[in-house]
Amino acid sequence: MSSEKMLIRTLLEEYAERGKMGRPVAQQDDTLVVSYGLSLIQILDLDEKNQVLSTNVWATYNWNDMYLKWEASNYSGIHTIRVPTSDIWMPDIKLYNYADTRLEEKRDALAVLSSDGSVVWIPQAVFKSSCSIDIRHFPFDVQTCTMKFGSWTYDGSKLDLQLLYNVSGFEMTDYMPSNEWEIKESSAIKNVKYYPCCPEPYVDVTFTLKIKRKVAFYSYILILPCLLLSSLTLVLFWLPPESPAKMQLGMNIFVAFFVLLLLLAESTPPAASSIPLIGAYYCLNMILITLSTLLSVVVVNLYFRGYRTKVPKVFKVVMIEFFARVFCMRKHLVEAQPGESPQATQNRGHSEFKYDRVGVYEMQTEDSWRMLSNGTPLLNDPDNPFERHYNSLPNAITNLEKEIKDIKQYLKVIVDKAGEREGKEKAAREWKNVALVLDRLFFFLYLIAMFASAFTIFETTLVQEN
Repeated sequence: MSSEKMLIRTLLEEYAERGKMGRPVAQQDDTLVVSYGLSLIQILDLDEKNQVLSTNVWATYNWNDMYLKWEASNYSGIHTIRVPTSDIWMPDIKLYNYADTRLEEKRDALAVLSSDGSVVWIPQAVFKSSCSIDIRHFPFDVQTCTMKFGSWTYDGSKLDLQLLYNVSGFEMTDYMPSNEWEIKESSAIKNVKYYPCCPEPYVDVTFTLKIKRKVAFYSYILILPCLLLSSLTLVLFWLPPESPAKMQLGMNIFVAFFVLLLLLAESTPPAASSIPLIGAYYCLNMILITLSTLLSVVVVNLYFRGYRTKVPKVFKVVMIEFFARVFCMRKHLVEAQPGESPQATQNRGHSEFKYDRVGVYEMQTEDSWRMLSNGTPLLNDPDNPFERHYNSLPNAITNLEKEIKDIKQYLKVIVDKAGEREGKEKAAREWKNVALVLDRLFFFLYLIAMFASAFTIFETTLVQEN
């Protein structure tokens, strides 16, 4: 039998006779010191919905067991041996903020014993610890997660837990970088607490991990579409009011933001104490799009309002005179057609009517006047058509006066209708101009609101990140 086997059998048999239950100390009042450290291998996952941090670590335990000493010279100079942990006393160091449904968090590993009684145990472990998630600045968030370790049954007077080698955080030598998270800071601290119920101190070691989310993925999924849709909303105000696509575009953008909001809801905890600022930005954009669509309805209504009512004078001064000049829209407003003034319309109607009526009268009497040019003897001929016409001249004059009165009446009606039509056209033009100016005004209001909200949200996020 080799010296190593003999040493292990002899050591464990003697240890079993003493019993592995109970702290390996000489006196009851002695305090056993256990050093504890963690080497971070990988951040497996941070489940925002369940608020659980999964990490792959190597845990290191170091303490001194006075019953596991031997003289190396008696065993061929052997200074270290490996034994199963089930055969020796083990400290009951547990993760306090445990959030795992499994019964075992550590893989079994042999303990390394030294001839001076020192015990080193380095098991591999996958810890699932509860972590309070703050998603206010998602996806630019920085999360701070803690892992609290301590003895489950011993107080500080029985078992004193120390940081291994007085390290100030995780050991990062074998760390494998995560695709989603970047480690900003890690720390470890020993805490000693006293409770009103008990005079003994209670010791724990708390490891803190501060991680920042990598935003490259979310920039293309959540942020870039949001900015593009916000910019696309501006096009809503540049479409002509008579275009039916104005309403359709607004509704389509609203639906697109709703889809982004659903995608965001899938990535964040449903019972979070705060909502992400980007979610608030989505909702704000949906509100602005709703308002812009309603305002577009108002603009379209005003554009096609026509001559039903006149534009109030104050409204006309503010919109057409003031805002149109401020927005440099004077050249883009709807103007009257050239030659369509009321006076031009009246003159055109009067001249056309006069030509038609007089032309008919001249056609009726043309032959008679031509006969008059042949000589006077035609007047003395009772059978002459001109003689008969001459004799009925007083009646013709009376009829002519009546027709002139009718012409004047017809001209008055035409002039009134032309003036009324011109007034209606002017009112319709003014409403169209008011609609165009309002559309431009709403465009600038939405632009200001969009930039103000984006600046507020992203500026707050950058301040928090720095």
